[in-house]
This record gives sequence, C-alpha cells and structure tokens, in this order.
Amino acid sequence: MVDAVTSNTQTQTTAAKDSKTLAANYETFLSLLTAQIRNQDPLSPMDTTEWTNQLVQYSSVEQQLKGNDYLEKISKALDAGDTIDTAVNYIGKTVSAGTATATFANGQAAWDYTLGGDAQTVNLTVVDKNGAVVWTGTSDQTGQGSHTVAWDGETATGTKVTSGDYTLKIKATNAAGSDVTASVNLTGVANAAEIRDGAVVLKVGGTYVPLSLITKVS
Repeated sequence: MVDAVTSNTQTQTTAAKDSKTLAANYETFLSLLTAQIRNQDPLSPMDTTEWTNQLVQYSSVEQQLKGNDYLEKISKALDAGDTIDTAVNYIGKTVSAGTATATFANGQAAWDYTLGGDAQTVNLTVVDKNGAVVWTGTSDQTGQGSHTVAWDGETATGTKVTSGDYTLKIKATNAAGSDVTASVNLTGVANAAEIRDGAVVLKVGGTYVPLSLITKVS
C-alpha cells in the first residue's frame, strides 16, 4: 500500500512538473516567434510552416497532459469508491477519531480526553483555526481514564464564537506538580460519509473527520 501511495504521489509530481515545463517552453516559444515576426525582412517574409507545426505539437502535448489529469481524477474517484463503501458501514455507529479539532455547531463543541493518571488540575484551552486562544478553563474531571468536555462557544470576554473548527489543548498536573499525560479525541455518532478533496470523510456530529483518523467503532 505504501508503494502504491508513493508511486501515485510521484506520478502527480511528475505530471505537475511536465505541465509547468510545457507552459514555460510555450511562453518562450511564443516570445521568440513574436520577436522574429517583428524583425523579419518584409521583402523576404519567413516561412511559417515550421512555426505552425510546432504550435500543433505544443497543442497535442497539452491535450495529452490534460487527458492524463482527467484519467488520474477518474482513478482517484474509483479508489475512493471502494473506501466509501466501508465508510458507509460506520453510519449510525459511535466512532472515536484521533483528532483534537471539533466543529462548533448548534451551540456546542465536544471532545473526549484521556488522562494517564490522577491529576490535581486539568487546564483546558480552546484555540481557533489560526491558533488564537478563544477560551480557557479548568475541568473537575481529574481522575485517570476517559472524560468528556463540552464547550458552549462562550469566549473569555463573554461573547459567542461563530461556527467553525476549534481545537482543544489540555495541560494536566498531579499533586506533586508533575505533568500527567493527556490525549484528546473526538467521539460521536457518524451520521454521513462523503468524499471531500479526494479523501473519504465521516461526519461525526458536526465535524468532518478523515476515515484514516478513526481509531474506534462501537
């Protein structure tokens, strides 16, 4: 599977380079053609047959590259079709995803977090997609194990955030002041499966999660 992914990536990279090279050469070709036409001897005009042939060749190569691009998109769609069949089976089930980002929608965003040991303090920080802190607080769920935190979208200044993706960060310490390991996950019921930007995603609550991030299904 890794070899196939690597090969596909290399193919896309090569195709992109070929397109850029063709565009650069074509621009150079047109510049030279324009310069020669402007500076040709009016009493002995140049033979345009060769130039016309080159234009036709450039056009043929361009069409071939476009055709390869279309075939690549079709191939991706077929591959994604095999995976979305699997994703559909998750609909209606509770899934957990290895991501700390949730979508704030319908007045709430929720996460699960797991503590590796008992903590004395659990500090919570919510940041927006730009990394700016929008809310900080603490949780009274400090015991070892899994817990849930829900956020109503209220910021430190008392205003409400707009709908969008927000990330939860956790800093937990025990009675001795040492750090306690903490991880954040997204858990909820999968209610839809889609293909977005060539990737299969599940809609968990209001959050779209790549299928590759799903860690648990129940």
